Amino acid sequence: MTALAALRRAQCRSELRLEELPAPSRLAPFAVAIGAEVVQPAAPAGRPLHGPALAAVGSSGETELATGRFVLLYDAEGSELWDGTFRIVTYIRAQLDAEMGNDSLLGSVAWTWLVEALDVHHAGYRNAGGTATRILSESFGTLADQQDAIDIELRASWTPDSAQVQAHLEAWSDMVCTFAGLPPLPDGVAPLPNRRRN
Repeated sequence: MTALAALRRAQCRSELRLEELPAPSRLAPFAVAIGAEVVQPAAPAGRPLHGPALAAVGSSGETELATGRFVLLYDAEGSELWDGTFRIVTYIRAQLDAEMGNDSLLGSVAWTWLVEALDVHHAGYRNAGGTATRILSESFGTLADQQDAIDIELRASWTPDSAQVQAHLEAWSDMVCTFAGLPPLPDGVAPLPNRRRN
């Protein structure tokens, strides 16, 4: 109950849409899952910081910039692999522009975003691990006029130092925004609303 209360206290960025998802039942006796997406209501006013280029445009005209899942697992008996009773498992995916997507250091950069977000939020952790994957989508035949797309996926997990997991969810939500190409916000600074360029 302490961990759930901590998650509910988390103050995540306003650009995120968060919703509770069905939690996986095989990984631990208890689990809670949260999904997130960052969408942009209109075409970008300018090039994002590292930006998703041509992400999918939904029926409402919104452009999906990044998506992710945050899963908190709990096993009262603990796990030798986890080195604790809690484990956080995350996934983030975003489409990138070709320049950023072709960078050979992209995987290392994605991992650095995770570590820095946890450090900035003072979210104590141990036993962190993960994989960063670049996915190139090329179109052929009747779809040949579609531009190539490069996605980055980060799958990571770590053991929080305590049941006070609020900072972990806040750090993860900042990471989803970073993947979406949004610049970091210092404490106490609110984001400006999106503007359309005429």
